[in-house]
This record gives sequence, C-alpha cells and structure tokens, in this order.
Amino acid sequence: MKTYIPNGLTLLNLLSGCIATILAVNGLFVAAAFFVFLGIFFDFFDGFAARKLQVQSDLGLQLDSLADVVTSGVVPGIIMYKLLALAVNSADLQAGWDFTDLRIHPLPLVGLFITLASAYRLAKFNIDEEQSTYFKGLPTPANALLIVSLPLILEYQHSDLINTIIINKWFLIALTALSCYLLNSNIKLFALKFKDFRFQNNAMRYIFLILCLVLLVLLQFAAIPLIIILYIALSVFDNFKTSNSLN
Repeated sequence: MKTYIPNGLTLLNLLSGCIATILAVNGLFVAAAFFVFLGIFFDFFDGFAARKLQVQSDLGLQLDSLADVVTSGVVPGIIMYKLLALAVNSADLQAGWDFTDLRIHPLPLVGLFITLASAYRLAKFNIDEEQSTYFKGLPTPANALLIVSLPLILEYQHSDLINTIIINKWFLIALTALSCYLLNSNIKLFALKFKDFRFQNNAMRYIFLILCLVLLVLLQFAAIPLIIILYIALSVFDNFKTSNSLN
C-alpha cells in the first residue's frame, strides 16, 4: 500500500499542473501561480516520501518527470507566451498569423521554447546517473518559479520601473534564452535533499534557506528572481570551494 503514496503525490502534482495550464491559458496568472506552487510542493514531497518509505522505482521516476513537464514546463511556457503577447503592441498583433477566428503573432511563440527546454532537461535527468546528490543545470521547478514570479510581481509589487522592464519584449526574449540555457547547462547546483539535519553536513542548504526567508520577507514576490540568482551563485561558490579542497 505504501508504494502508492509517492505516486499519488506525483499525480497531485500533475493535477495541479493541468489546472494551472487551464488558468494560464485564460490569463488568470495569480491562480495559475498558486497551483504551480502547489504542484512543486507535491513534487518535493513525492521524492521525500519515496526515500523515507524506501519505495523508489523506475515507474515513479518516469511519472515524476511527466508531471514536471506539465507543471514546470508547459505552464511557464504559456505564461511567457502571454507576457510576450502583452509586450507586443496592437499594430504588431495585426501582422500575426491568421487562423480564421484565431490570430497568433509569431513572436510570443518564443516563450514556448521554455517548455521544449524543460522537456529536454527532464529527459536528460532521467538517464543521467550522476545527478543523485546534485543537479546539473537549473531544475525545472526552480525555473518555473522564476517565470511564474513575473506576473505576480506585476500584480503585487506596484513598481512602474519593474513593470516597464518586465513588459518589454527584448527583456522577455533574453530571459527565455537564459532560461533555456540554464535548464540544460552543465552548472552543478546543490540539491535541497537532507540526509540528516546536522548543520555541519548541510551548511550551504541552511544558509540558502535562511537567506530565502529574509529576501521573501523584505521583497515579497520580487525576491524570487533574486533567490534563483542566489541559488546559482552559492552553488558556483560551493563547487569552487570543493574543487580547491580536493587540490
């Protein structure tokens, strides 16, 4: 019976992603973000439950990636598509592809490259045996949080400067390119997997979580992009420190 618990959590992740997809397509970004957060919550605890119950399986691994493709791949791709559509002015929209009742401008479709890069990253992860204690490239849930944070910042931060930057097609295209690169880069990033809770063995993880809390309290949703940058910076520092200790 206990073998069904992790897979059940993974299916809840997938369900959350499906609901978030429907909401994102309809432009309900705040509600979509909530279900992405919920899906990532389930994604974290399905692996935790599998390890604690000692019921890890190939089926669970494949199911987890399939769920992540939706929650952390399709949804951020749609949100980036919608943001790029907002950034394209009405004159540009008139030059879009005409499918009778549906007019699609080609530029916002660039946002869907995030979905493609996420799927490719997850497929590589499934066949890479090195990523048991660390991640190679930005994990798809972290990338999803980065993209999903943009409409939340627009909605709640009330900064004209930040809004102008976010609703800029060149900024969004550059962020999409950076996102696709980070997802499939060879940068080693530490995983938030605690084998025990001793500070000595998890110093980097504790420091990161404490800094995350501080940033979230001070900056709210605007903290999320900074947290992703911090995650990468701390990982690079940890890699540098480890390589020096081995030499």
